[in-house]
Amino acid sequence: MNILEQVHTGKRPMPPRLMLYGVEGVGKSTFGANAPNPIFIPTEDGLSEIDCASFPLAKKYTDIEAYLSALAIEKHDYQTVVIDSCDWLEQLIWEELCRLSGASSIERVDGGFAKGYIAALGFWRQIVDALDSLRTERHMAVILIAHAKVERFEDPESNAYDRYTPRLHKHAAALLTEWSDAVLFATRRFRTQSEDAGFGRERTIAVGIGESGGERLIRTVGGPSCIAKNRYNLPYEIPLSWDAFVNALNNNSNQETTNLENVNNG
Repeated sequence: MNILEQVHTGKRPMPPRLMLYGVEGVGKSTFGANAPNPIFIPTEDGLSEIDCASFPLAKKYTDIEAYLSALAIEKHDYQTVVIDSCDWLEQLIWEELCRLSGASSIERVDGGFAKGYIAALGFWRQIVDALDSLRTERHMAVILIAHAKVERFEDPESNAYDRYTPRLHKHAAALLTEWSDAVLFATRRFRTQSEDAGFGRERTIAVGIGESGGERLIRTVGGPSCIAKNRYNLPYEIPLSWDAFVNALNNNSNQETTNLENVNNG
């Protein structure tokens, strides 16, 4: 077969690769637990109140390698792998780097000058490759969960401003953001109001809009307030739930429906 005969045309439905990050307690793990037949790889202790399948808590980087290898090799019917969370996984990567190099901290790996963060990308690429194999060979969807942080952004088109980003080093965040089919920011809807702080002063407080401290939602498109993106033409905001996410996919095109229907059916 010559090279031109290998050219592929048209869409190629594949299980989605999602990164969901957001504020604490908003429901990120619950979102993952409602995906098709999920298996969690926990790096932090927080799944006790969620009915889900989970590996034991990963306490070192080699635990992550073992779990991903088991999903690739052993017989199972899991359809979604959920890493919860990426920011705690990053700590395991840094600890492994320090162990291998004999450094006392990530700042001192490879002689310092932030070289440790560059070295950590090698571990992240191993994880991404393993997740891609699960996606292509075992037809599993991937959900990466992370907490959020507020980071200063030097926008070349305007004055600098703060925005939400995944709580990861910038190199790791850039790699995972580029790799993911959708980066989703989970938050609550709220408004701000002023109140009397006494002695003639006022202070601004945030007040949730909706039940349980504010309606929980996902932002799917990036903007001044947060990093987000999607390759599925999703609406700017959708409710924070797996069913709402699937409905949004189905409402946009049949292609995205096929992406989910293709999960672990091959």
